[in-house]
Amino acid sequence: MTSDTSTRDLLAAADLDALYPVLDANRMTAGWHKKRPSLWKEPRTAFRPLHWRYDVGALALDQAGRWMDTELAERRNLLLFNPVGDNDYDTVNTLVAAYQMIKPGEHAKAHRHTPNAMRIILDAAPGCFTVVDGVKLPMRTGDVLLTPSMGWHSHYNIGDANAYWIDVLDVPLVHRLEPMFVEHLPGGTQAETSSPAEHPYAFPLAAMLAKLESVKAERGVKRLRADTADHFKTMAITYCQIAAGAAERTVANTASRVVIVLGGRGTAQVGDQAFAWSRGDVIAVPSWTPHAFEATESALLVEVSDEPALRALGFYREQP
Repeated sequence: MTSDTSTRDLLAAADLDALYPVLDANRMTAGWHKKRPSLWKEPRTAFRPLHWRYDVGALALDQAGRWMDTELAERRNLLLFNPVGDNDYDTVNTLVAAYQMIKPGEHAKAHRHTPNAMRIILDAAPGCFTVVDGVKLPMRTGDVLLTPSMGWHSHYNIGDANAYWIDVLDVPLVHRLEPMFVEHLPGGTQAETSSPAEHPYAFPLAAMLAKLESVKAERGVKRLRADTADHFKTMAITYCQIAAGAAERTVANTASRVVIVLGGRGTAQVGDQAFAWSRGDVIAVPSWTPHAFEATESALLVEVSDEPALRALGFYREQP
């Protein structure tokens, strides 16, 4: 619509009903006449509490592995999506989780991207490792490994058994903010420059359990925040150890979460949904959703949340 036409149509409007289509044609909306509210009393989300079972995910990966290798797919993973509208990717609003499997002799080629990523290793035999910016890090059952934004990373399995883990990335957050970049390393293989016994990107299970030993339990629950702040600005990792019969309860808050079960069994009440969980399972906890995890046997959970991003923006808040 030209300026002259806009002016003529605006002046010709006899009332508000006639004005609204003219505004729309000029890509304007009257604030008092918008189609949907832009402000509301407290957070609302279309994302649902959901539960994925490791036994199902592992079997699905095994079946897919009959036909799909890392040459064809680069990453053999199964995205755990929340059925919101046409979404087939996001697990919660800002995070995506996926089960991934790599077979003996396979190599997931090196690439890098804007989103931060982590691997929570569920089952891996000796010979499975990742390389992040040249640093070789073993992938051992129960370990958590970081891949910060724009770090070159690739995965290898030179062992004799399939390796399984859970990826958690802040891809949905990057999608919404739109600063996405991805690069594939020519040749797909990066040089291994070091193989340290310890590294800030690696959180071995044994080391984290030792740290939990010194944490005072409150009503049978111990919580320990992993030291990731220097490398992750958008995600936090919290270990939660729950004694048999105890429960970890959290009031509604503005953070979105993905909870991974590293060990044990129990039940969860997430909003109005109840789940029975066991090792390797994944549970989505959307924003502003109260939740409780009760252990029927001693359990260890890893909670990944977008709390650092919300705190940096001044948006983190808990229900009074």
